Amino acid sequence: MTRPVAPFGQRLRDVFDGLGHLCVGIDPHDHLLDAWGLDNSPAGLREFGLRVVDSAVGVVGIVKPQIAFFERFGSAGYAALEDVLTAARESSLIVIADAKRGDIGSSVDAYGAAWLEPGSPLEADAVTLAAYTGTGSLHGVFDLASRHGKGAFVLAATSNPESLAVQSSLVAEGNRTGSTVAGLVAAELDDYNRARSAGAHLVSAPVGSIGVVLGATKNLLDYGVDVHSLGESRPLLPVLAPGFGHQGATFGDARTVFGPLVASTIVSTSRAALAAGPAKLRDALSQQASELAGALS
Repeated sequence: MTRPVAPFGQRLRDVFDGLGHLCVGIDPHDHLLDAWGLDNSPAGLREFGLRVVDSAVGVVGIVKPQIAFFERFGSAGYAALEDVLTAARESSLIVIADAKRGDIGSSVDAYGAAWLEPGSPLEADAVTLAAYTGTGSLHGVFDLASRHGKGAFVLAATSNPESLAVQSSLVAEGNRTGSTVAGLVAAELDDYNRARSAGAHLVSAPVGSIGVVLGATKNLLDYGVDVHSLGESRPLLPVLAPGFGHQGATFGDARTVFGPLVASTIVSTSRAALAAGPAKLRDALSQQASELAGALS
């Protein structure tokens, strides 16, 4: 008999308590492959990813492969990715597949199965999603995730400068008329987590399993996202936060930007750590994890 898997939010909380909030991206940019002495090829990507996994074990608890870097090599790239995902899962790391998928009906359900179904070659612990078709269109993926102890993170207020015009646009109708697009996404995910927790008699669960992507470089109120209001809900809305390091945010900004949601925020680092190179990556991650712990204490 298969033992039930703990909810993703609980597993996330356990990682926060044990190893902290730092997540390292597996982002094999061309210049990083060159600096690491690796070929810009599926074999190079595989080696890069496996070295990041090895460096992360025991230092950070979360890794986030950027799928696009593997996808550009087609089936050979996906084969390399499968090896990296397997190695990360076998090392008991939480794996967030940064795939940014989104669609409707059976199509989006198939995306969910690809990334979250146990036994899938691309199985991860969570996947990033886009909600341009509305958060309701993603509920099939959310429900699949909940059944298998998996998670998802939906884009809301992203770190790129072009995002403000769309994501701060006002909702014209419905029960949240006047909300921004980003605020609506965050609020609807918060609603989903609370409804799921209440239905499962887990009202005291510390962190939800379906989260939101909020860029650390942003004034979130400009996007209509009130982290203080969201922080009053239980379980806490999990946040995947890009923008630290190369994009300009510092660990010291985390409390200011995310307020009470800092307790459920995954702080993502990528190029700022990966630039240390394979021989020094573990030390770089250890130092960043320590600095982040100090900033959040």
